[in-house]
Amino acid sequence: MTLALAAVDVDAAMDTLRSEVRAFIAEAVSAGRFVPDCDSWLAGWAPAFSAELAARGWIGMAIPREYGGSGRGSLERYVVIEELLAAGAPVAAHWIADRQIAPALLRYGTEQQKQAYLPKIASARAFFALGMSEADAGSDLAAIRTKATKVEGGWRLNGAKLWTSGGHHAHAMVVLARTCPVDAQARHSGMSQFIVDLRASEVTINPILLMSGEHHFNEVVFEDALVSDDAVLGTIGDGWKQVTAELAYERSGPERLLSTFPLLTAMFRRLEAAADASEAELAALGALLSRARSLREISMSIASALQRGEAPDVAAAVAKDLGTRFEQDVVDTALRILDGVCADPSSSDELERLLSRAALHSPGFTLRGGTNEILRGVVARGLGLR
Repeated sequence: MTLALAAVDVDAAMDTLRSEVRAFIAEAVSAGRFVPDCDSWLAGWAPAFSAELAARGWIGMAIPREYGGSGRGSLERYVVIEELLAAGAPVAAHWIADRQIAPALLRYGTEQQKQAYLPKIASARAFFALGMSEADAGSDLAAIRTKATKVEGGWRLNGAKLWTSGGHHAHAMVVLARTCPVDAQARHSGMSQFIVDLRASEVTINPILLMSGEHHFNEVVFEDALVSDDAVLGTIGDGWKQVTAELAYERSGPERLLSTFPLLTAMFRRLEAAADASEAELAALGALLSRARSLREISMSIASALQRGEAPDVAAAVAKDLGTRFEQDVVDTALRILDGVCADPSSSDELERLLSRAALHSPGFTLRGGTNEILRGVVARGLGLR
């Protein structure tokens, strides 16, 4: 099964691009440059592969040409990342920079910041991490304690960020910090964003290992880290407004429904080859496929809205809620209908290997990017129900 089974009509340019990406993926897999895996946008850190994509103009596709991008827009970018994720390609190295940091720089960055970072993002030479969540401020970002204090020539940053994906590899991080004391009547005010060099001596990165021993997450500690005034992203005090806009990119993309797609396709292949596949098993996979198609329509509609310059934060919250529950259901279905399959990460059996990765990562699906409970609050407020 390929993603074409869930595809909708697109224009000829999109079809041509999709064919080019599929041909590239097939050649890369055949040549052994990557092994398809689940959750590849988090676990698949492969700078050399990112450089290959950049050389084809497939990173920074929504970045204007004057800043080193290809200026092709959000919908064409969607086609590329959809195919890469469906194939389980290792895209983690450039993921956050391309998905979230580049649009933020285009919208809020100074000309100096755009010139400094955007060409490097588009060429896969600058990798970013996000500094939002903290120990006592996960989905409730208004509770952050990291502070930036004004000093001559810049700001002193103190605090710690938690669950920082790829922080041990990234070159820089966009950090959300308090620049004013908490106002009980306006908890989301007084926050600002800063671009911080993760190689600075005042920055310590402590690993947080998964139960499998994998290292993707980190605690990043700032101890009197000096950040220049030139490193302020956007406007001091507007951090919450900026982050809210950026989260639409984080919550609505195809990664929120395709993290376990390689497992879904592997299940189809296994049952197609089985002589005794039951009606119930085929029906379960058919139901998942129909959900995937519906979720894809939602995700693509949000990509269109982003290309028009809109800020579909409520729609993005809906997409993330529904999409990550779907990803979890793919894992649960695999465990149920393939009872007896031993999920072994070192197995030569594709299905066992993919199920192992997906099962180990699945507890985080509905947490990262905002818990589903928080997202439902966003939707309720957007609909005027709160």
